[in-house]
Amino acid sequence: MSAAEVDTGAPQEMKKYKTYAVNVDPDQDDKATEIKLCNFSRPHMRAFHCSWWAFFIAFFIWFAISPLLSEIKTTLNLSKEDIWTSSIVGVAGTIAMRFILGPGCDKWGARILFAAVLCIASIPTACTGLVNSATGLAVLRLFIGIAGGTFVMCQYWTSRMFTKEVVGTANALVGGWGNLGGGVTQLVMGSLLFPLFKTFYGNGPDAAEKAWRTVCIVPAVVAFATGCIVYFISDDCPKGNYKELKKNGTMPEISAAASFRSGAFNFNTWILFVQYACCFGVELTMNNAAALYFREEFGQSTEAAAAIASIFGWMNLFARGLGGYISDKLNARMGMRGRIWAQTILLLLEGALVLVFANSSRLGGAIVCMVFFSVFVQAAEGSTFGIVPYVDPPSTGSISGIVGAGGNTGAVLFGLGFRQLSYKNAFLLMGFVILGSSLSSIFLIIKGHRGLFFGTDSPENKAQSLAVPEPDAEEAAEVNKEPVKREPLETKMAEERPVIAEDISDVESEHEA
Repeated sequence: MSAAEVDTGAPQEMKKYKTYAVNVDPDQDDKATEIKLCNFSRPHMRAFHCSWWAFFIAFFIWFAISPLLSEIKTTLNLSKEDIWTSSIVGVAGTIAMRFILGPGCDKWGARILFAAVLCIASIPTACTGLVNSATGLAVLRLFIGIAGGTFVMCQYWTSRMFTKEVVGTANALVGGWGNLGGGVTQLVMGSLLFPLFKTFYGNGPDAAEKAWRTVCIVPAVVAFATGCIVYFISDDCPKGNYKELKKNGTMPEISAAASFRSGAFNFNTWILFVQYACCFGVELTMNNAAALYFREEFGQSTEAAAAIASIFGWMNLFARGLGGYISDKLNARMGMRGRIWAQTILLLLEGALVLVFANSSRLGGAIVCMVFFSVFVQAAEGSTFGIVPYVDPPSTGSISGIVGAGGNTGAVLFGLGFRQLSYKNAFLLMGFVILGSSLSSIFLIIKGHRGLFFGTDSPENKAQSLAVPEPDAEEAAEVNKEPVKREPLETKMAEERPVIAEDISDVESEHEA
């Protein structure tokens, strides 16, 4: 369908935009059926680009401190355990935020929450230079970790803007490009801004300390500005903002608690929680561990280790989107069973490559292995959120929050492994856990869809994710044509009366004959 104009024929319907720059499906609440990457028009593509950019900035400030940890460790005389404790706390704090923000998205939409979280998280980021102890570092990272909760809004927003046919690709692209911030921050903070600030301070004996204490002000300012901009230039959903839709009566008020209960009581939610822990949790762990690993195990400098570590994040440029694309394509061929197969295979390959990486003793081999291992980590993330919108469509926000929290939970648990074990043993543990999680796909059985080995596809398994009700609205007429014109009732009746009179005359004539 073309989406130049949609008229549902419901005069009381509130719709902010009468025309769209992309094709839409009126039966799926005017969601876009295509993704135009070079288009920035409101509401669909503006939300798409705001989503990945805001999440990119959130990820950037979340891990801006990671490439500086070796310098902070030296300045404050911290132990390996102290550093890993701060890293674990930094991702643990986000778990609660994701549980809270999921139902919040169902109630208030992604735009407002995105702006609020970015502005709030920018404050502790700017305060990085005030840290003077291990406890202070842990508390600081706990509050910076609030930024990690923006992943929920990132995935919810595109699920709200794109139809089920392309939502896997849309979710994967915005998630992957946002996650790219984790790689870019390693490069920009560790290999660009940190040396630049050291030069500014004269490369003296305390130049490194002055540099790490002030450099985080830059990303903090960018994050605050991004939050403000996103709030004013975008929309909550295709038909406008939630506040206006609810005020107009077009959208019902949603209970955040009821939404959370519905998502939490679905068994599939928790299977995806575990599987996301084994892909996104791995990525978060690598964001914390990679620079330290290459510096301590291969003797690289802070700048070189940060540059190498950034490679892992750079794979997000295409890998997560590739996972979502594969999921969409297999869904077109095999239905939900295709999405689940994509998820299972990607997790199996990811786990196998982690085991190979654990046994790589040469720098070149470790880097090459990390590249391929990163591709499958992020592709599995993309395939996970190709499934999420189907689990329980009206509770997509809550389910996104719970599954997203699984990533942080995985990072906490893997982080504890790295805190207590040698790097090799920690990576081996990680690899075997990932392989085990892939087997849980057997139990993914989503209502109305066939699983890997069980269940059947229902005749009508069309997703109705978060559709805004249209009270007394007729079926969508035609797209890209003149709106349906309603004639006044009196006119219509007047036109019909002569016909009725003629019919009565004919009957009387026949009776007389």
